[in-house]
Amino acid sequence: MRIGVLGAGAWGTALALVAARAGHTVTLVARDREATAAMRATRRNERRLPGVELPTAIEPVAEPAALERSELVLVAVPTQALRAVLVGLPALAAPLLLCCKGLEQGTGLRPSEVVAAVRPGSVMGALSGPSFALEVARGLPTALSLAFPDLATARRIAGLLALPTFRPYPTDDLVGVELGGALKNVIAIAAGIVMGRGLGENARAALITRGLAELARLAEASGARRTTLMGLSGLGDLVLTATSLTSRNTSLGHALGQGRPLGELLGAGAALAEGAFTASAACTLAGRLGLELPITDAVRRVVAGATTVEAAIAELLARPVPESE
Repeated sequence: MRIGVLGAGAWGTALALVAARAGHTVTLVARDREATAAMRATRRNERRLPGVELPTAIEPVAEPAALERSELVLVAVPTQALRAVLVGLPALAAPLLLCCKGLEQGTGLRPSEVVAAVRPGSVMGALSGPSFALEVARGLPTALSLAFPDLATARRIAGLLALPTFRPYPTDDLVGVELGGALKNVIAIAAGIVMGRGLGENARAALITRGLAELARLAEASGARRTTLMGLSGLGDLVLTATSLTSRNTSLGHALGQGRPLGELLGAGAALAEGAFTASAACTLAGRLGLELPITDAVRRVVAGATTVEAAIAELLARPVPESE
């Protein structure tokens, strides 16, 4: 097949490598013409994935119009940029596999809901799970959830991308897969704060566990299946993200926990941590559903500068002991 990949960051490039290894011809669309020219000349994306060779089956381009020939398009742009990117795309008949995680700031929409608003009638799914881009690019074993509302479509697309070291598990729970991938980033910021403050492994384990409960509660109230959140796109991704400083979200929380200034961490040029945007959107969604998410709300207030790390921790520890787990 001809597979298009929209977005040539580390994740988009890693997914292009997966598609090429699966035997497909890949069009990799980058926003930066200079970076595109460098990839074509050196056969590397040295800035995003240093040391990883791009096979000749991958064609880096800077023109989104090149996607018109694709039979499947993997969308790997940041969630907060998704709406603007979609507006600038040509008409596409191919299914869209959304490989971005988060909720749109201001609207609280999941990526698939953004697509439905901008390009109604599109066939779309989501890919999410525990997956650091560099490990995927190096061909290390990785398993993810791949969701389309139609399970047969999910199975077909999973089969197109499957490799011995890249295992997409098909599901029809699109809501659960998207919310799992979005909300785990918020909990990862909280876990990073625990690490940065030196509160210990007991505290981090408790934080991750209670964070998973918040994640599952919100997803289930939104129509997801709880079992999805106990799988790769929920628990699996949360465990990976919230236990490693390789994660940008955990690293952000770690720096906050160590007392680094908020403006320095979230200002221009800082590494993108989607959880910083998703926290606010998740709290808005929870409010509409009548749910209480104390950890998520604490992260929202910290990244908004509405409270300090110390005050947020004190408030969480002072919450009444529940009658049952």
